[in-house]
Amino acid sequence: MREVIAMWPIALTGLGVTAVLAVLTWLVSLSRTDVSLVDRMWPILIAGAGCVYFVLMPAPGIRSVCMIAIAVAWALRLSLFITVRNWGHGEDRRYQEIRARNQPNFGFKSLYLIFALQVVLAWIVSAPLFVGVVAGNTVGVVAPNPLGLLDWAGMSIAIFGVVFEAIGDQQMATFKSDPAHKGQVMDRGLWRYTRHPNYFGEACVWWGLWLMALSAAGWGGAWSVVSPLLMTVLLLKVSGVTLLEKDIAERRPKYREYVERTNAFVPGPPRKGTP
Repeated sequence: MREVIAMWPIALTGLGVTAVLAVLTWLVSLSRTDVSLVDRMWPILIAGAGCVYFVLMPAPGIRSVCMIAIAVAWALRLSLFITVRNWGHGEDRRYQEIRARNQPNFGFKSLYLIFALQVVLAWIVSAPLFVGVVAGNTVGVVAPNPLGLLDWAGMSIAIFGVVFEAIGDQQMATFKSDPAHKGQVMDRGLWRYTRHPNYFGEACVWWGLWLMALSAAGWGGAWSVVSPLLMTVLLLKVSGVTLLEKDIAERRPKYREYVERTNAFVPGPPRKGTP
């Protein structure tokens, strides 16, 4: 019981650091009138909590190093990509709509409507890192479980997800950089097989890390499945596929044809009878 209790201060410290990062971002957003800055920080909030868990453990093992390395690589790459993509474009139109619906005093309201919510979600998503780094190396354990089949499977899936997401993002960025493609639908490369390769890759990252957490703590760590489940729901139903595709067909009529022949999430061959 003492071991379980001893883990809570570490978890709450991770939450606290995540909250501090979010508040600092909120303060910057006030000066720039741009709450979409939170998108750039979202992966940092998650990986930041993981780094706290890692630093507070006296002797993290090789599994912990691998998990944190994957999470940090994912976070830095995604944060940098979003920053470069959005640089100079002002507040994202999705947040402009939220701002318009919550006037007056949206600046203050955004602290809890946007940033506090992101803190809680990021902390939950970091659960596999907590389990893999902390619960899998609990006080009194001489040595953590050695790397096993679940670890190698999880690492493979997570690394695949990082690479798949990065390739998808780069392909889309290259496509959009060509003025000749303005108004057209991206249906090449990975985007030929899934309408959202970046989201699919991101989900793979967290399902892979969850498998590693499961290997670290056994079924006692199975509760951290809330992380990949939450991330998948967010990507499919909240801030990802559903929100992005809400009105895209109105702006790009050919997108309807793209939807008919291309899977929304899990990659697959274009449906029969389509180009």
